[in-house]
Amino acid sequence: MSQEPQASPYRPDYRLKPLARWLGSEVAAADFPEHRLRFRNDRWAGAVGLSSLSDEQWIAHFGRFEPLPDNMPGPLALKYHGHQFRVYNPDIGDGRGFLFAQLRDGEDRLLDLGTKGSGRTPYSRDGDGRLTLKGAVREILATEMLEALGVCTSKTFSVIETGEELRRGDEPSPTRSAVMVRLSHGHIRIGTFQRLLVLEEIERIEELVSYCLEAFPGAQPPGGATAASEPAVIFMHQVVARMADLAASYMAAGFVHGVLNTDNMNVSGESFDYGPWRWLPRWDPAFTAAYFDHAGLYAFGRQPEAFHWNCAQLAIALRPIADSEPLIAALDSFAGLYRERFALRFAWRLGVRPKDVEENIALVSAAEAHMRDAGISPDELHFRHRGGRDAPTGAFGDLLRTFESTEGGGNSFWQADAPPTLHIDEVERVWAAIAENDDWQPLRDKVGAIRELGAALGTSPQRLG
Repeated sequence: MSQEPQASPYRPDYRLKPLARWLGSEVAAADFPEHRLRFRNDRWAGAVGLSSLSDEQWIAHFGRFEPLPDNMPGPLALKYHGHQFRVYNPDIGDGRGFLFAQLRDGEDRLLDLGTKGSGRTPYSRDGDGRLTLKGAVREILATEMLEALGVCTSKTFSVIETGEELRRGDEPSPTRSAVMVRLSHGHIRIGTFQRLLVLEEIERIEELVSYCLEAFPGAQPPGGATAASEPAVIFMHQVVARMADLAASYMAAGFVHGVLNTDNMNVSGESFDYGPWRWLPRWDPAFTAAYFDHAGLYAFGRQPEAFHWNCAQLAIALRPIADSEPLIAALDSFAGLYRERFALRFAWRLGVRPKDVEENIALVSAAEAHMRDAGISPDELHFRHRGGRDAPTGAFGDLLRTFESTEGGGNSFWQADAPPTLHIDEVERVWAAIAENDDWQPLRDKVGAIRELGAALGTSPQRLG
């Protein structure tokens, strides 16, 4: 995917319509007392032909959820199950969001517009279906930084403050409310397939595989793969490749998602739904993002394991329509793909031309040891030594000097004192300006700086799958 989205006319494409009857429930958006537009992503609105909307039209569609022209007639809350911290939960689904529209971008990819904080649904359980404004601000920051660092991520498309007071246990209350719209490459989760397996709806598993192969086209299985022409096997290979690459991109970014449950795994290979995320303050595989992750299940260094485990749950869900052997073969390709992609993405962020896999891995291992010994973060390492500059003494510096820079004539961005980062104290400063003074300039400044970082890094490696 190119770093800069390509402009496109508005092209609605409600491709999920034949599946909607059993894939979700028709719902209505909440009737909010206020609609104050706080963020509109015109950068990506242009890619789906919506940047010409006035603010009033924007609020009508993304605050009151009036249907977009020739698109979905109304919201659809999707049904799914999932393993949450390895415990199976059948009582989940879109509890505070829904699918609102489907459309194509300038690269002809099918994209979804989905919500967060849009009100109660049949799957809300005891929740109020709302989103705090702080949560929306945090998601803006997370998605902007991940996009800049080459991670395949949903895009925060719109944030509208809604004028309600919410009470939450994990932030000072009452707190302000918002409704958010995200632009995503699909909303089909591993947990969507798990639900169909539990309900023994085998024909619908087949139907959903066919939809995913059409909606998220990808590579064929590698040469010599068993049952390589079977749809479920093709799909399994694609998802495993995407998940291995996504895990690698997290690790190269120094990012901790925090909640890698199967209901948070999009089979398109796109990262989404940012709750207790963090960026590493220093290189520490045991670092966790979620205060409730007491066992460190989703610690930074265990994220690849979590992705692999979740892929295994997809293989189990596909077992009624495919033999075990080719599904396991696809699953077993995860480790090698992850290893290769992590080294490739690490070299890209460091601004050096990759060599063969073993040499790339040696550079990564030396860099990890250097970060650990120096007590620095991946952000610091990649900025200080971008393009191989100022190589330090020791094993990392010795290896780095053998790699060719991809910086060419250089970029003035890398001459600044430090790169834009998103460590928790900076996030809290951005939020404090909003909470205390309704000052949105620090957020705008941070987003601008992050986009400059993305431009300086350039086009990321093409993703797998």
